[in-house]
Amino acid sequence: MSINLKGEWCIRLYGAPGELKEERKGTNVITDVGKSFVAEFLDSAATAAATFTMRYCAIGTDGTAENANNTALGTELARQTGVVTNAANAIYRVEATFASGLGTGAIVEYGVFSSSTGGTLFNRDVEATINKGANDTLIVSTDITVG
Repeated sequence: MSINLKGEWCIRLYGAPGELKEERKGTNVITDVGKSFVAEFLDSAATAAATFTMRYCAIGTDGTAENANNTALGTELARQTGVVTNAANAIYRVEATFASGLGTGAIVEYGVFSSSTGGTLFNRDVEATINKGANDTLIVSTDITVG
């Protein structure tokens, strides 16, 4: 029996008064080191489940295509601690908010990491550019389906 991991991203850009300006959805590549992280977590879950920290969302500006060999974003702008939920039916969701003034720029890449700095890159996605202005709020979420 094997377990396959599949990831999807949803990115929403809101303007200052709270109106939805843009939305993108896309799939990503689960990295080799991300798969290893899952295996290591399963191994340690019985004794140290608190070590599971795959909850930090990062955004960046490098449009190089995602690849299973990726270990970081190409050009990371900002990273936030995400809110983690078990969405339903073996879907692990991480959602983070990049408020006004944080991660301003031409955003094209997204990733989930195991730490607030450095750490293991679990997945990476590259989408069409969303220009996040200084007063905009960007909300990103990724669903990881185990199945």
